[in-house]
Amino acid sequence: MTDTLTLLKTRRSVPPIAMTGPAPTPAELDAILSVAARVPDHGKLAPWRFIVIEGDARLKLGDAIAEIFVQDNPDAGPDRIEVERKRLALAPLVVAVVSTAAPHVKIPMWEQEMSAGAACMNFVIAANALGFATSWLTGWMAYDRRFLDRLGLAGHERLAGLIHVGRGKPPEDRVRPVLADIVTRWSA
Repeated sequence: MTDTLTLLKTRRSVPPIAMTGPAPTPAELDAILSVAARVPDHGKLAPWRFIVIEGDARLKLGDAIAEIFVQDNPDAGPDRIEVERKRLALAPLVVAVVSTAAPHVKIPMWEQEMSAGAACMNFVIAANALGFATSWLTGWMAYDRRFLDRLGLAGHERLAGLIHVGRGKPPEDRVRPVLADIVTRWSA
């Protein structure tokens, strides 16, 4: 089995709360992002983009998350609000993958959206190949226009994922689907 197959068979998400530093160096992050951008992309549209959230920017965006959360949950206690505030500060690096899919004369939106999902997965695989732990998450804020506006997304853009990156030991593997339950063979 190749190293790639071993990685794909053993990769696990690590919860951001279990992550430590250091974050990828600028060169490592560039390598990860370069791999993330090498995905199927019908029409060469690059229907995705990346927003790097690091350092104090994680805390400032966390303040925005907490503010929005309190608007919708005015009775929330301080501990719960603090959980929301620290959402992006647990891992040393968070990268937002943004789907920029838009109507196109030849390329269906669905294909563009799947390309953004593939960019997320390539990012995760590349980061793991370099020895980092990752967790590809969304959460309520990925669907909240106020948060998306703060993050700088245009009206038609959607958040494909917030990928948390750091160091950490993966948890034990979870139960995976049984192939017989998910695989069929078509025949005429």
